[in-house]
Amino acid sequence: MINEVDSKFISFIELKPKPKTKVFEIRNKSYGDLLGKIMWYAPWRRYCFFVDSACFDAACLADIHNFMNRLMIERKKKIIS
Repeated sequence: MINEVDSKFISFIELKPKPKTKVFEIRNKSYGDLLGKIMWYAPWRRYCFFVDSACFDAACLADIHNFMNRLMIERKKKIIS
């Protein structure tokens, strides 16, 4: 289970989980602005980042990328178990 994610500028906040997948809001740590959501995208069979209106640098995108990879690893472990 993903408990803590170390990111300097953004927060990953889990919303009410769906039966098989999770949904997270991505918020700016400085002002709490909603940047987008990470949720399961069934047509691609993976977690995707859905952007609202935002601007990202490489470090923030790397944090989002790493977070989604951890979600996929967690999901694969549940399916195998």
